[in-house]
Amino acid sequence: MTVLEQAVSVERYVRRVAEEEGVSLAEAARALYGRVEEGEVRLVDPEPPRGLGGYLFSLYSAWYWLLVAALALTLSTIYVLPQVPPWSWLRILMGFVSSLYLPGYAFIEALYPQKTELEELERFALGVGLSLALTPLTGFVLNYTPWGIRLDPIAASLSLLTAALGLAAVYRKYRYHMLGLEAL
Repeated sequence: MTVLEQAVSVERYVRRVAEEEGVSLAEAARALYGRVEEGEVRLVDPEPPRGLGGYLFSLYSAWYWLLVAALALTLSTIYVLPQVPPWSWLRILMGFVSSLYLPGYAFIEALYPQKTELEELERFALGVGLSLALTPLTGFVLNYTPWGIRLDPIAASLSLLTAALGLAAVYRKYRYHMLGLEAL
């Protein structure tokens, strides 16, 4: 493969390598992926978002919007769907996910915003572990409020906590994104 001396699009690079080396586009793309993994090539967004709002509503923050969608699905299974099987099974499943994984996942994303800091399995395990710590703490705090430990305050507080931790993670990821842009 040739060494790139100027910035080109990924598509153009893959097509050029495929033509020069007589390989398929898939093989050329695999070779590019290997070079990226080895650190020989750095892929850069040609038009990255420059502000926090642009970052929040870009593809960089798609994970956050999936998190919000999961919270909305959980709340809809609680308040909108009928509480008879099979809907009640969906309610149980979403309750497990939203109380035993999502708060910890959002917290881990805030603590370790860069992909390279933790492996995916570590993120999953820490997400479950931190959720097992955050959910009872939320219940403990609710116990000393006028609302007490009931369905509505628990659903609201866990959803707000998860969304707030997610926003903190988006902000931290945005800061690293801006540092990467300054390095260019």
